Amino acid sequence: METKVANLLNEQVNKEFYSAYLYLDFANWFEDAGLSGFAHWYEVQAQEERDHALAIRRYLCDSGVRVRLDAVARPDKVFDSSLSVLEAGLAHERYVSASINEVYAAAAAAKDFRTMQFLDAFVKEQGEEEKNAEDLIKKMKLFGGDARSLYLMDKDLAARVYAPFNAGGEANA
Repeated sequence: METKVANLLNEQVNKEFYSAYLYLDFANWFEDAGLSGFAHWYEVQAQEERDHALAIRRYLCDSGVRVRLDAVARPDKVFDSSLSVLEAGLAHERYVSASINEVYAAAAAAKDFRTMQFLDAFVKEQGEEEKNAEDLIKKMKLFGGDARSLYLMDKDLAARVYAPFNAGGEANA
């Protein structure tokens, strides 16, 4: 594996762990706001981000690349509303998408087709993550001002079930 690709993948491991921390911080914000369904949704999101980090770590190990775990930064965002948390989530997903695309482009430039194939699942996943974040924002804008609707939305989000990520592209049942 080309050094640039290996370094970007190592950095991505840390970014995925940061994403998990960030989403746990979002869950904490929603718990404090009394919206435990939203909190649960972000707890599941944090689990998925951890899965992504571990999948990339495993890929690096299986490729004979030494994995470098850097310190994970403490989330420092301050929010004033549920909507601002959700908007930060969308912004973060777009950041992660750009980062995955950067790794993919480096792999393509190196003609590292195996890494490109591995990353295909992440590219697909990021499209889904951005859509989920956009949908949450739309729903919050539509229903968030009405207590009953917000209650129902919170209840709906509480039903989310964690499905482990498989870098083969499918969630495990």
